[in-house]
This record gives sequence, structure tokens and C-alpha cells, in this order.
Amino acid sequence: MFADNHLTESLEEVTAFLLSERRKTLSEAEWRFRMRGYGYSLRRTDRGVEVARLPQKTVLGTIQA
Repeated sequence: MFADNHLTESLEEVTAFLLSERRKTLSEAEWRFRMRGYGYSLRRTDRGVEVARLPQKTVLGTIQA
């Protein structure tokens, strides 16, 4: 399987990608691990899941997952 390797700042596109990858994993820990490989850091907060781009940890936004 190949990932669509284009850089985007659109939270909608990133959210769609993250949620599609979440459906492929068995646990949230596995999902976070896989997303680090794609350059995203996920952190659970009271408001949802905070998404940041690595390595700078630039926060893109929060998604409901």
C-alpha cells in the first residue's frame, strides 16, 4: 500500500487521512505509533486528539476521534 505523499496544511485532509488510518489499527497506541512514522504526533486531550506535525511539534489542530 502506498501513502499519498504530499504536504498539506489542510486540517480536513489530515483528519481524513488520520481517521482512515485509525480504522486500520487495533489500538490507539498502534495508531499513534503509525502516525509518528508519517510525521504526525497525536496526543489525547479533554477536547479530542491534538494533531502536531513532527519534528517541530507544530500543532495543526484538534480532531474528534
